Amino acid sequence: MQKNPQFPEFPQFPRNAGMQLPLIFIGALALLLFSGLARGVYTVGPESVGVIQRFGRYVGTVGPGLRFKLPFGIDTVTILPVKRQLKMEFGFASPGATNPDQVSHEQQAESDMVTGDLNAAHVEWVVQYEINDPEQFLFNNREPGPTLRDLSECVMREVVGDRTVDEVLTIGRQGIENEAIAKLTELVQELKMGLRVQQVQLKNVHPPDAVQRSFDEVNRAQQEREQMINQANGEYNKVVPRAAGESSKKISEAEGYATKRVNEAEGDVSRFKALLEQYEKSPDVTRQRLYLEMITEVIPQLGGKVILDADAKQFLPFMNLQQLDPRQVQPKKTAP
Repeated sequence: MQKNPQFPEFPQFPRNAGMQLPLIFIGALALLLFSGLARGVYTVGPESVGVIQRFGRYVGTVGPGLRFKLPFGIDTVTILPVKRQLKMEFGFASPGATNPDQVSHEQQAESDMVTGDLNAAHVEWVVQYEINDPEQFLFNNREPGPTLRDLSECVMREVVGDRTVDEVLTIGRQGIENEAIAKLTELVQELKMGLRVQQVQLKNVHPPDAVQRSFDEVNRAQQEREQMINQANGEYNKVVPRAAGESSKKISEAEGYATKRVNEAEGDVSRFKALLEQYEKSPDVTRQRLYLEMITEVIPQLGGKVILDADAKQFLPFMNLQQLDPRQVQPKKTAP
């Protein structure tokens, strides 16, 4: 057969080409299906839940474990750590942060505050929270993390602005923490953010660097003042109880002496009344007995005395009545 030069020649396909095209299509479809099925398998960690959206609409949550979702963008899953405590740091940044909302790029600006007495203070604090409602957390607010940061900063500025700089730097830390967590919890619940604020804790609180040295001097003076007051109170507590004890002792001794004197006086009165009764019954006998008793008491106290009769004519004979003590007689010395 001769070729006609007026008509071009067409390529000749093999006889089995019609069967190869379906096989290639089926292989590509199987590969695509296998890839979609592989991408549909996912894992939820032990501290997390998976929030499932089908064509963008919320359909439910799944717990920890190996899970499957519809591929090709039909289902999307957002993993949320609902059983892990999250935190946000203000004014500083800890290394190794895993929460994307934990730190801010404006640490200095968010920590510089003005107190109620128009003084400046550098306040660093931490907010600890957890996700308790995944649906509210994802769909009620567009950016829940940055929103919580802004709310925390606003609340802290409000609480610090109601106090003096001395309260903020010294004795008011606990009150600031309690009031801040109460206000922040109220705002989070009002906005239905799906969060639960667990703790608001102040960290480093100090004056700005420009006045740090002056503040340290004032603080040192206050500490010395408190130390001197404590020393004075210590001396007061040491001296006053001792004086009170001595006073009580003297009062007790005086009361005892008074009781003794009263008892002695009452005894003398009773004895005098008894003696008066005896005297009224027999005056002469009683008078003589009193005289003898008095002489009995007085004579032994006189020592070596000589009693003379007023009518005696001579004194010397009575001297022989005195017997010399043999121990007082000294032997006479004889000449050799």
